Amino acid sequence: MGLLECCARCLVGAPFASLVATGLCFFGVALFCGCGHEALTGTEKLIETYFSKNYQDYEYLINVIHAFQYVIYGTASFFFLYGALLLAEGFYTTGAVRQIFGDYKTTICGKGLSATVTGGQKGRGSRGQHQAHSLERVCHCLGKWLGHPDKFVGITYALTVVWLLVFACSAIPVYIYFNTWTTCQSIAFPSKTSASIGSLCADARMYGVLPWNSFPGKVCGSNLLSICKTAEFQMTFHLFIAAFVGAAATLVSLLTFMIAATYNFAVLKLMGRGTKF
Repeated sequence: MGLLECCARCLVGAPFASLVATGLCFFGVALFCGCGHEALTGTEKLIETYFSKNYQDYEYLINVIHAFQYVIYGTASFFFLYGALLLAEGFYTTGAVRQIFGDYKTTICGKGLSATVTGGQKGRGSRGQHQAHSLERVCHCLGKWLGHPDKFVGITYALTVVWLLVFACSAIPVYIYFNTWTTCQSIAFPSKTSASIGSLCADARMYGVLPWNSFPGKVCGSNLLSICKTAEFQMTFHLFIAAFVGAAATLVSLLTFMIAATYNFAVLKLMGRGTKF
């Protein structure tokens, strides 16, 4: 069999929806975790430099930021493993569905996965038999995880609901920074507002970032405008926007995974293959 024919058969058996969702998931999680981590660090510096001079006022905030940063590390590791597992599940179930409809020719990869159902061909000689037996054992263990698409649908559905909350929460810092940036624009162009420049402020206490007894807790007028012009503020603002986009991309990838897994499970169920195959 030629190289082109082999590649064509592999492409026929590839779950394109799962491949796209996996790439989108890795991209979104990397963007969310990397930019979110740095944005939290930048927020910590802005608070302690401009909004409060007393460490006790923002001590709790720093602890929360550090806790979120540790959660980000765990989130990145979890989604890397779970995304790879969902991709393997996509190959597994898509191969089974296409075998049912008769438009899928088994490839080397397909033979390895189908060994959990039919068993692989024994190699010639003791060495070949040992290799085939080892491959069959690996595929059998993998099949125990991948042979339950109904469980993957349920887990992915629950994970999508949780990530929907994460996506909503990631919009909060974007909203706060956008309001601050809008206030700075009003200060920079006073003709666009009827309020006096000194009354235009950014109050961190209003958003619950700092307690109400913190001092000063807010920055007004030209001082606020000077903060908005700093590279630190601009970078933190854009990092939060990037983290928000990453959360949206991850949400889309989870929805794609869920739709693809639900379709494959429904086909296998209706065709009498059950939840194990």
